[in-house]
Formats: sequence, structure tokens, C-alpha cells
Amino acid sequence: MSLKEQITEDMKAAMRAKDSGRLATIRLLTAAIKQKEVDERIDVSDEQVLAIIEKMIKQRKDSISQFEAGGRQDLADIEKAELAILSTYMPAALSDAEVQAEVAAAVAAVGAAGPQDMGKVMGVLKPKLAGRADMTAVSAMVKAALTK
Repeated sequence: MSLKEQITEDMKAAMRAKDSGRLATIRLLTAAIKQKEVDERIDVSDEQVLAIIEKMIKQRKDSISQFEAGGRQDLADIEKAELAILSTYMPAALSDAEVQAEVAAAVAAVGAAGPQDMGKVMGVLKPKLAGRADMTAVSAMVKAALTK
């Protein structure tokens, strides 16, 4: 079963269970998927669905920090609930040690010599780690590895 089909089945289950919070979040996700399909006139693949979910997770994290800075804990709690639901569709996250090993392998594979090779290294890492690691943290690790 594709990820898109799984999301649709989860939406139906949330409707049957009358779980309004989960249903609303899944509807936001399906709307984003449909929007991408309509805009680009394609059927999205699992990788594209993961990219959409990753973008939505990043938006939720940004919103949470903004709401907490503004003293709106009620809105931050709603965003945290949505974040938890969206996170269930992501593949298992890699540990820092695993990400560090992937970074070291990519630096060696590309033969990167310094910070000017960061784009090459990130180009190798992005397909491998997409959805499984925070790419901002990966970028910081690559920069640290290349400046040694």
C-alpha cells in the first residue's frame, strides 16, 4: 500500500472513530497532496508525499516556536498535536551517530576537500537521508566535517 493510500485509509478510520483532531490534520495533509497533484498534473510518489509531510512538519515546528515566544501556549499545543500526527507518517529517524557515519561516508565518496565541496556532499546525502534526518542538522555536520 502506498503512503497516499495509507493516509486515505487513516482518514476514513478517523472519521469512523469521530477523532476530529486527527481527522483535521489528515485532511490538511490530503489537501496539500491534492494541491501538488493539481498544480503539477501528476500522481505523487511516496517520496513526494514524504517531502510534503516534511515541509508540513517544518512549518509546525516554526509555528510552535513562534507561538511559545508570543505566549500563546494554547495554539502551540494544537500545533504540537498536529506535529505528532504528521510524524507518524515519516520513516524512523536516524541517530546522530548514524547520520555522522553517513556524512563521513559521503565526504569520502565525493572526495571533498573543503567548504567549497559542501554542495556535492549535500547532493549525495539528501536522497539518502530525506525524511530520516533533519537536513539542517545534517548541513551543520557536513560544514563541521569540511572545515576540519
